[in-house]
Amino acid sequence: MLGLKLATDPRWVAIATMNIEDILVDHAYCEQKAATTGISLILRYPDHDALVEMMTELVEEEWQHFKRVMAELKKRGYKLGPKRKDEYANELLTHVRSGSHLPYIPLMDKLLVQALIEARSCERFRLLSLEVADPELAAFYHELMISEAGHYRTYLDLAKTYAPEDEVKLRWQEFLTIEANIIEGLQIRADRMH
Repeated sequence: MLGLKLATDPRWVAIATMNIEDILVDHAYCEQKAATTGISLILRYPDHDALVEMMTELVEEEWQHFKRVMAELKKRGYKLGPKRKDEYANELLTHVRSGSHLPYIPLMDKLLVQALIEARSCERFRLLSLEVADPELAAFYHELMISEAGHYRTYLDLAKTYAPEDEVKLRWQEFLTIEANIIEGLQIRADRMH
């Protein structure tokens, strides 16, 4: 369904489930960043009615996820701690084109990058839901997996709203290859969702 070209290395989930505090901290920051990105898109494209409407709902949902991850941290006696650099997202964002004579190009690329981030998060939440020992946390990650799949679709649908569908499909395939190369080149880390 997600179309990712490279599955997460099984070693990631094995390491992640042994480092739940680190994963929850990084996850909290991922949710915060997802909400912030939605707000940024609204502020950058206030005249795009469908985007504003869909991002408003997405921001609210992502912020609720942030609050829920914070509750999971608190329940376990963990603190939020300092923000960590998101090498995965930062590398994806370097492939967003700007300065095009076609004004929809940067927006399309931004939306597709966000769709990829949501797709990868969905895949990893699925892995956590299957492997984490705590049944409540497993159920939480299963719920978030479903939500992230919806966000992935939202971003793809918005890209098709604001750019020609054939260009979206072509660029999506390019981004899937870029994303697979990024995943392949990243070190497997216990303290990162991506």
